[in-house]
Amino acid sequence: MAKKEKNFVKEVTSREEDYSQWYLDVILKTEMVDYAPVKGCMVIRPYGFTLWENMQALLDKKIKDTGHKNAYFPLFIPENLLQKEADHVEGFAPEVAWVTHGGNEKLAERLVVRPTSETIICSMYAKWIQSWRDLPVLINQWCNVVRWEKTTRPFLRTSEFLWQEGHTAHRTEEEAQEETLKMLEVYREFVEEDLAIPVITGLKTEKEKFAGALKTYTIEALMGDGKALQSGTSHNLGQHFAKVFDITFLDQDDQLKFVWQASWGVSTRLIGAIVMVHGDNRGLKFPPKIAPVQVVVVPIMPKKTREMVLKKAGELVDRLGKEFRMEIDDRDYSPGWKFNEWEMKGVPLRLEIGPKDIEKGQSVLVRRDTGEKFFVKDEELEAVIEKLLIEIQENMFQMALKFRTQNTHRCDDYDEFKKIIAEKRGFVKANWCGHGDCEEKIKEDTKATIRCIPLGEEKMDGQCLCCGEKAEETVYFARAY
Repeated sequence: MAKKEKNFVKEVTSREEDYSQWYLDVILKTEMVDYAPVKGCMVIRPYGFTLWENMQALLDKKIKDTGHKNAYFPLFIPENLLQKEADHVEGFAPEVAWVTHGGNEKLAERLVVRPTSETIICSMYAKWIQSWRDLPVLINQWCNVVRWEKTTRPFLRTSEFLWQEGHTAHRTEEEAQEETLKMLEVYREFVEEDLAIPVITGLKTEKEKFAGALKTYTIEALMGDGKALQSGTSHNLGQHFAKVFDITFLDQDDQLKFVWQASWGVSTRLIGAIVMVHGDNRGLKFPPKIAPVQVVVVPIMPKKTREMVLKKAGELVDRLGKEFRMEIDDRDYSPGWKFNEWEMKGVPLRLEIGPKDIEKGQSVLVRRDTGEKFFVKDEELEAVIEKLLIEIQENMFQMALKFRTQNTHRCDDYDEFKKIIAEKRGFVKANWCGHGDCEEKIKEDTKATIRCIPLGEEKMDGQCLCCGEKAEETVYFARAY
């Protein structure tokens, strides 16, 4: 007897009705994540973690291809290390989790559960770096961090999350700046080419930059509700941390000098970006390059031909599984129920096979992104699936790019700007005088922040959107997560 079937699509709130609830419904019902017993923490379930593993593998290769090596540093940081850098500790103080006891004994010195690893890594670099011959140091680590957030949402902002953080040391200022921009480009390439999410690359303002950094660069993406998401950052740390932690080296001219540093990172927040950029009212849509399952096989199994169909489906998975990430759904549910569930789970391609298809020597392929259906001869399956997955990846990027273009506005008038922010969605490209007072006023008036000063774009002529003085920069504003 078939199990009782639910229509999961009907149980998901529509994006138009309540975008935030749609997001939660989708990631919970597709079993990507669940709430943990500790408030603000999440359990990443196998389906969501497989997605993260696929992302991690692609990005890890790109990082290693640029000459970096992976290492691991402790989760716990002595309080004295964090206190060494005033701006840094002030920036993270509200989010720091403290360890005060080891077992039943009070610790002589409190320990910080790492919110980021600059301080612990810098303390080690001070030991390791002695000469110009030791440079550059190019290290990355994959780890978890803890930031005690007051308002949380799975993947987007949680008290504990997963990420990678690169920390490098260089001989010259030019090398550190080159590293900072090189890794920003690695992130842009990864997010656009592998995650199919278009981004704007740019420089953060002084108010928005990382605590302790000389410069912070960012990639900014536009979510489906029109809010921006900071999707990765790369920081030129200058010699700030080097001077605090005394990271010096004897240069070729026999002079003792401070190193120049960079750091950069992305996190599981990118999973939230994938959901919000590509998802629709039927659920998730995953780009093929990182999808946990690229092709799901759904056998159409009337009782009389059940064994024959299952055998054929198994043969297809054995054959195609050498090239593609495959899964067969042989559960005792109706085909229509399975179609709905796998659409909700965002699988790029569905392969249907039934007794009539077996007679004709074919299978049916259905695209998740467009719903198009294809009847494909058995001997052509590998070539057609490969072609379709490439097309789906590109189409998803183009759809996201079109949405961003349609929701990017140019504005010169402050009243019009306030109206756009209140009534529309997306990025607003406008002029800014460069003063923090105007930046803060705009934020207070509209809740919109300067997402970045874009790289590689021409500055618009005109006056500051807020005060009317001569514009120093053209920037992108948006409300953001």
